[in-house]
Amino acid sequence: MLQEYVDVLIIGAGPSGCVSASYLHKNGVKIKVVEKTKFPRLVVGESLIPRVMDHFAEAELFECLDAMNFEKKLGARFIRGEEICIFDFSNKFGEGWDWTWQVPRADFDNTMAQEIIRKGIDLEFESEVISVSFEGKNSSTVVKDINGNLKEIHAKFIIDSSGYGRVLPRLLDLDTPSKLDPHSSIFTHVKDNNRPEGLEGTQISFDILETQVWLWVIPFSNGNTSLGVVGPTDFINSLSKNKDNREALNNAIKLSDFYIKRFAGVDFLFEPVKLENYSRSVKKMYGDGFALTGNSSEFLDPVFSSGVAFATESGMLAAKLCLKESQGITVDWEDEFTGYMKRGIAVFTTYVKEWYTGNLQTLFFHQPEDPDVKQKICAVLAGYVWDENNPFVKKHENVIKNMAHLLKNGQ
Repeated sequence: MLQEYVDVLIIGAGPSGCVSASYLHKNGVKIKVVEKTKFPRLVVGESLIPRVMDHFAEAELFECLDAMNFEKKLGARFIRGEEICIFDFSNKFGEGWDWTWQVPRADFDNTMAQEIIRKGIDLEFESEVISVSFEGKNSSTVVKDINGNLKEIHAKFIIDSSGYGRVLPRLLDLDTPSKLDPHSSIFTHVKDNNRPEGLEGTQISFDILETQVWLWVIPFSNGNTSLGVVGPTDFINSLSKNKDNREALNNAIKLSDFYIKRFAGVDFLFEPVKLENYSRSVKKMYGDGFALTGNSSEFLDPVFSSGVAFATESGMLAAKLCLKESQGITVDWEDEFTGYMKRGIAVFTTYVKEWYTGNLQTLFFHQPEDPDVKQKICAVLAGYVWDENNPFVKKHENVIKNMAHLLKNGQ
């Protein structure tokens, strides 16, 4: 069997893997990236949040992405019947980027993958991890290419950025049930022929059909728009008696008073994809010789578009800690990696839970608006969930439910 020797093996060439690879490469680390699929490929997670821009800039991937002229996302709109709440990222608490992108992930991910190849990083597409073994922190990973050829890759460290593939969680029995209730989604892309002019045509929106059911509308700069419905798995399954994803999504669109005229009867560009019970968690986020990043570790819910942000946050952090360790610096992975990531994940988990209880929606749509409250919530939605100067971060476990209780009781 062919043998390869590298400093760091990265599994997966999505945003997390590319951020890790690019950062380590510019710091002189010998990298190998293996990716099971062929790019470009379809993947969900098309709405980003501003925090990701810090990571793309630091990993020197911003310029190649900016050149693609993806649709700029300046905020987000939430719709509930005739009520509308708009968050403007430029009007948030604290520092940080005030815009990001709405992206067809096939193009977005491929742009980054081709850029890291251009930088000289060894990226191998259509190569599947078959097995992995560890001797101390050193690993031996068997990979099978598209022709069935096997190769053994020896690495001093593995960063698993395999996303929904969840390679190491599956091989090392690290999966554990999510703490969130089971939700599912169905999505596709459409040619947005009825798109209005101006901001209305380009603004990302979340249309609340019921307290726990919502429709996403994510316009792209190429004239297409991503449409998806999210809700409790039982509800999503009830949208079609025949379990027909096309019928289910069409029925969801009919429930939207706001969007039915724009999207009723529109042709789907591909057969709608269903993601069932998508929330994921793991028993641990690292071990001797490896770290789990992005959806390989935790995936919460798409309602606040946190997926790519946690992917790039954990990818960048894992790369930095891996580099420190390679330089002989002691790293406390429990505190510096798991502890740090869990703090941000806990904040977003609270917001997801309180969204589905309706408490957060009470804050969103209450009139008159409280500008100070809105700015602090906006900072969380922008991804700055480690800033404990923000009381809506520091006191996340209680502040939303307490404030919603006061509003509901007219206090």
